[in-house]
Amino acid sequence: MSLKNKVAIVTGGNSGIGQAIVLELARQGASIVIDYVVHPEATEKLEQQIAKLGSQCSGVEADVSKVAELQKMVDAAVKTFGRLDIMVNNAGVETRTSVLDTTESQYDRVMAINLKSAFFGTQIAARQMIKQGGGGRIINITSVHEDWPMPGNTAYCLAKGGMRMLTRTAGVELAKHNVLIVGVGPGAVATPINLSTMNDPAKLAQLDAAIPIGRMARPEEIASVVAFLAGDGASYLTATTIFADGGIMQASVGL
Repeated sequence: MSLKNKVAIVTGGNSGIGQAIVLELARQGASIVIDYVVHPEATEKLEQQIAKLGSQCSGVEADVSKVAELQKMVDAAVKTFGRLDIMVNNAGVETRTSVLDTTESQYDRVMAINLKSAFFGTQIAARQMIKQGGGGRIINITSVHEDWPMPGNTAYCLAKGGMRMLTRTAGVELAKHNVLIVGVGPGAVATPINLSTMNDPAKLAQLDAAIPIGRMARPEEIASVVAFLAGDGASYLTATTIFADGGIMQASVGL
């Protein structure tokens, strides 16, 4: 598989799953725009890693909860690399709060970063892809929780459920332009967002026992799915979600 001559944007691209996606797309030959809002030093380190892989990249500081910043990011990709072929809406946050406890500000933040950014990121990227011709790929990093309730994390589940229907509806709308949209729904992944579980041996053992494969995913395992969806092998996939969850959504306690 090769993504040579393709240009990608990865939101929230300097840490966690986003960082793994950036590196995998670079290994496949794509030029990358790395979106970030904090830790510019992590972006610089990532740029150095990508240079060693022989690919090109550019870091862009952009708050994806703001439409103007999303437009700035797409404009930067086109200015730097000439086009946009792959948009990965990865940026996300969670509050781990219930419907009874979530404040208005917590709700607004989760929805803005997780869902609003994916909606307008999809819109702006699709407009550019249609303008330049040739179609494109939009990949939304959702979660098993687009479909699977997580009590105590209600706003996050709501945002991911919204991404599910964004993927399906926009995927149908944009298919005629050959702009294909697919969600990737990770289960538990060993990233900083899950440190509280990873640092608690009892909680980690309980989680691992609930996953049929018996462990959390590595970020690289999610990134490989994204790279596949960005390539020629996924040319007949759109308006759906690929769950990479180690089987956890299908787990059963038995009878």
